[in-house]
Parts: sequence; structure tokens; C-alpha cells
Amino acid sequence: MNAPSPTQPDTEVAARLRVALGRLNRQLLQRQSDASFAQLSALFVIEKWGPIRIGDLAQREKVAAPSMTRTLGGLVAAGWVQREPDPEDGRSFMVTLTPPGARLLAKVRRERTAALVQGMERLTPAQLVALNAAVPVLEQLADEVEPKR
Repeated sequence: MNAPSPTQPDTEVAARLRVALGRLNRQLLQRQSDASFAQLSALFVIEKWGPIRIGDLAQREKVAAPSMTRTLGGLVAAGWVQREPDPEDGRSFMVTLTPPGARLLAKVRRERTAALVQGMERLTPAQLVALNAAVPVLEQLADEVEPKR
């Protein structure tokens, strides 16, 4: 049996990468937070795209508007977002991130980064060199993989 070429894509390597990245992502997402997964996801979208209409937010999150309305209720109650009248449509409103919401996102980022650093501290110097070299490649791969529409 021939070994796969290191210069050609290999389905076994792709499968292992998918599993490893999935596990790593789940471990980071499951870290304790003051907000639920749905709330954090919405907050990150609001941070990037806000002010944003609830319908646009629901579309970006790929959820129904009533689900997003429930998620936003918790975010507003916690003081992480605020609703403002939509200047272009009096029947609608825009959602914006508040300073406490921005602080929550910064805290989540710090904690998740710290968790990665803690794991990286257990790697060998050679593994760290390999990881440092892999990061730009993984960033490019993330740009190359198109989401299914």
C-alpha cells in the first residue's frame, strides 16, 4: 500500500483534523460563562455587525425570529445589549452591544485564550514550533473552506 503524498490532500488527515478542531472548539465553547451558547453567539454577531435588526441577527444566526427574540430578552435583561428604534423603520428596532456586553465578550476571549495557552504549555518545544508554523496554514484553510449554503 502506498503512503499518501505529503503534497496532496489526504482524506484521513482531513478527517483527523476535523475531529481535532471539533473537539478543541467544543472544549472552548463549554467553558463556564455567564451567558449561554446562543447568547454568546448572538453577542459576537451584534459586536461585529451591530447595530443590527433582529431579523438580520436571526438570519445571521440561522434561527427563527421568535427564537432570537427570546435570546435577546435575556441579553437585554442582563444589560449586555440594548434596543434602539430603527431610524429607517418605526416598526422595528436595532440591537447594539452595551459596555457590559463588550466586557463580557472580552472576558470570554481572555478565558478561552488562557485555556489554549495552558494546553500549549504542556507541548514540547518541537510541538510548539510545529503549531506556530501551522497557524497561518489553518487560517488560510479557514478562508478556503466555503460554508454550505
